Amino acid sequence: MSAHDDRTTNLPDTDTLTYLSGADVRAACAEIDPLACMHETLVAHADGRTVLPPEAHLGWTPPDGGEARGVARPGLVQGALTAAGTKIISANPANVARGLPRAGGLTVLFDPRTAHPLCVMEGAHISAVRTAAVSVLAARRLVRPGARTAALYGAGAVAREHALMLARGLPGLEEIRVYDAVPGRVAQFERDIGSELGADEVKVTAAVDARTAAHGADVVIACTSTRHAYVERSWLATGALAVNVSLDDLTESVLTGADRLYVDDWDLIRDDPYRLLGRLLREGRVPLADAATLGEMLTGACPGRTGDDELIVVNPFGLAVEDIALAHRVFRVARDLGLGTVLPR
Repeated sequence: MSAHDDRTTNLPDTDTLTYLSGADVRAACAEIDPLACMHETLVAHADGRTVLPPEAHLGWTPPDGGEARGVARPGLVQGALTAAGTKIISANPANVARGLPRAGGLTVLFDPRTAHPLCVMEGAHISAVRTAAVSVLAARRLVRPGARTAALYGAGAVAREHALMLARGLPGLEEIRVYDAVPGRVAQFERDIGSELGADEVKVTAAVDARTAAHGADVVIACTSTRHAYVERSWLATGALAVNVSLDDLTESVLTGADRLYVDDWDLIRDDPYRLLGRLLREGRVPLADAATLGEMLTGACPGRTGDDELIVVNPFGLAVEDIALAHRVFRVARDLGLGTVLPR
C-alpha cells in the first residue's frame, strides 16, 4: 500500500454513524490477523507515528458496594492506514460476585478526514484480542527454542483469547496449564477451549496451584485482576518468558531479576502511580541496559533473546492505539461484510 492509499476516500458519509455489536465485532475479528495488526502498530509507535494523550479517569463508590471506575483513552495511529478514536472502559470488581462481567467498554472511531464520530463498537473483545496478540507476538520472538508448555493465570475472557492464540500461533506448543483462584472457572475454561480448538493438538489442563502452573513452563502469562504480586523468581524455569499482562502478578524478584525486560511504552510505566514496575523505574532499580520496548525489538533496533537461559519479562502496559488500530480494521471488514447497524445522526 502506498503512502497515499490510506483508504479514507471510501469512508461513509458523515451523516451516519455505525454501531457494531459484540457479535458483529467477533465476526469481523475472525477475518483479521491481529498479530500483523499489532506488529504494525508497535512499529508505528516506536517510529513516533502515534499520539497517546493522557487518559481521563473517573472513580466512585457505588451505593451497593464495590469500587467503580471509568476510563477514556484516546489514540491516533498515522501511516498508510490512519486510525483515530477513543477507548472507553468501565469496571467494578464487585460485579463478579453478582454474576456480571467485571468490565465493559466501547471503542469510538473518528473519521480521519472530518474528525466526526464514525463508528461505535462493543470494546471488550477488541481489548481481549489485541492484548493476546501483543503477548503472542512477543512470545514468537522471545520464547526459547523448543518451547512446549505455557502457563496461564486467570480463566477469563483475556486468558481465553491467549489460549486460543497461543495454540494456533506458537509452533510446537503442546500444553497450556491454567490456574484461577475462583473454583470451577478452570473446568469451564477447559471445556470451552477444547471445543474451540477441535483437532488442534494442544492440551489444556488445570493446575492445582499457582506455583505448580509455572513449574517448568516455557511461557508464563498472567491474565488476572489481582492487585497483589505472587509470582516469585524461584517459580520460573531457566530460560522462561514471563508476560505480565495484568501488571500486578510478578513480584519484585522477577522484575529486577530478569535478564531482559521489554515494555510497550516507558513513559506510561514511569508515570503510573499504582504498578510495581513504575515505582521500581522511578527509584532507579530497573536494569535499563537490558531493557527496551517491543517496538524497538520488532524493528531490530535492539536485540531479542540472545541465550536459551535468559529469563525474559514482557510488561505490556496496554496502549490505546492498539485498540484503535484493531477497531479500525474491524470497522472496515464489518462494512465489507454488511455487518452492523447504520444510525442517522
